[in-house]
Amino acid sequence: MRAFAAVADHLHFRDAATAIGMSQPALSGAVSALEDVLGVRLLERTTRKVLLSPAGERLAVRAKTVLIEVAALMEEADAVRAPFTGQVRLGVIPTVAPYLLPTVLRLTRDRYPDLELKVHEEQTSSLLDGLHTGRLDLLLLAVPLDVPGITELPLFDEDFVLITPRDHPLGGRDALAHTVLRDLDLLLLGEGHCLRDQALDVCREAGRADTPVTTAATGLSTLVQLVAGGLGVTLLPRTAVEVETGRGDLLRTGYFEAPAPTRRIALAMRTGAARGAEYAELAAELRGAVRELPVRVVEA
Repeated sequence: MRAFAAVADHLHFRDAATAIGMSQPALSGAVSALEDVLGVRLLERTTRKVLLSPAGERLAVRAKTVLIEVAALMEEADAVRAPFTGQVRLGVIPTVAPYLLPTVLRLTRDRYPDLELKVHEEQTSSLLDGLHTGRLDLLLLAVPLDVPGITELPLFDEDFVLITPRDHPLGGRDALAHTVLRDLDLLLLGEGHCLRDQALDVCREAGRADTPVTTAATGLSTLVQLVAGGLGVTLLPRTAVEVETGRGDLLRTGYFEAPAPTRRIALAMRTGAARGAEYAELAAELRGAVRELPVRVVEA
């Protein structure tokens, strides 16, 4: 096909052969072979010149289009073979996205400029479904997941802190006993958010009875504003504190005694993913990048 397209461009066997780096006999044989495969005559050969047959004129346009697409296919294959190029569809939970994505995006921009990151913010169940079905390539979320077929690449642990109204007696205190959670008016995110489940686990470990907990918001920003309005207290991960409590002077942050309640954040990928080595390297780079945040890096 390349030989035929060259002849169609140059209408001269020798010039066409030179253009694509073939010998003239090889080029002539290639065009004859294509004619045999297609069952049509593409060229009219004379001792003085070469002309396209009516069929050749029609098929030359299609042949050039096919060659352009083949070249694009080869370029795409080269890009896929090259590490940290092309597109990665990253799923992130809402209680991580606003606080960690700036670090992630800065890292990928500076360290992997040819990597195109597509970010999807969804709850954990939706992210896991997307990973299983191939809609997503990589997840950034709280673990453990305990889901077969998914490999976790731990990044860091972060403490939970108590967010209270400004005039609350526990506001701004250090070394809070976990047991203070037993009787507080606790505001949490709605059903489906893993942070809600983690906070409830913390409360149960502190000895809180299975009494109803006020569910008041679908996002941390709204939750914090409800605390500022005096409706109760809440638990925030440390990475969210600066962003969510820095809008005024109506909130106070309390810190728990060691060992403080924590959550672990990790990347997650399909076990045996074709780009698994790249994702593992990305996780290692992220561990270094998040050292500037109020977290404890999980050493690989």
